[in-house]
Formats: sequence, C-alpha cells, structure tokens
Amino acid sequence: MRTIWLTGAEWAAVLRIGLGLWWLESWRHKDRKGWLERGTGITWAAGVAARHRWQAVRTGFDKVVAPRPKAMAYVVVHAELALGLGLISGFLTPVALVGGLLLNLLYLVLMIHDWAEQGQNAMMALISLVALFAMSWQVWSLDHAVGLF
Repeated sequence: MRTIWLTGAEWAAVLRIGLGLWWLESWRHKDRKGWLERGTGITWAAGVAARHRWQAVRTGFDKVVAPRPKAMAYVVVHAELALGLGLISGFLTPVALVGGLLLNLLYLVLMIHDWAEQGQNAMMALISLVALFAMSWQVWSLDHAVGLF
C-alpha cells in the first residue's frame, strides 16, 4: 500500500493508539468514586435498561448486571483502563480490540435510543474492526517486540 508519510502498517498503529487514547479518556473522565463507591454508573444504566424498548436488554441486565452491581462497576471502569493501556502499548492487541469491540457493541445496544452515544460507540467499534483486520500490532507494539501474534 502506498501512502504519504507513513507505511500502511504505521497508519494502522496510529489508529490503534488513537483508539487506546479514546478508551483512556473514557476512563479518565469517569467519576470513579461515584461508580465504585456509590454505584452511580450502574444505577444510571439500570434506569436506561428498565426503559429499553427491547425486552432482551431488560432481562439481560436484570440477570447479569443487577445482581452484582459493584462487581460490574469494577468491570466497566477497569476494562476501559485496560483497553486504553493495552491498545496504546500494543500489548495483547487483538484481545484488546475484540474486547473493546464487544464493550462498544454492548454500550451501543444499551443506548440504542441516544444518538449522541450511538455515534461514539459506532465509531469506536468501526476503528476496532479496521485496526483488527489491518493487524495494527505489526509496528510500534509490545506484541511485535516480543513476537506475539
């Protein structure tokens, strides 16, 4: 592939690192004390799920998230941090890309009625797919440095 300035693999790495910075920003701006100590994030999500137009989302939330709100808050907060750090450093990159894609798809389904959230999650999911299929761990990554993948 011919490009201006960087190689195709380097542009894929730029995309991967940018996505990692986006996840890190999602983690950074989150009110972690509210999420982890007061349960504000899961309480908010419970309200969204309760009003969701799809019964499967309401049922799934009630069976998976509602019985363990504290654990799920830790999962969400620390997943965003792990995804950001993994993508920026290029460590276990395919795992981070698939994990991020799944998390974005979950967010997308939960927030199906909120177009502002839809755009962010759709773009992050698209970037995950492109970075995954472009094998964005080929350069500027710990995966490449140690010969993983």
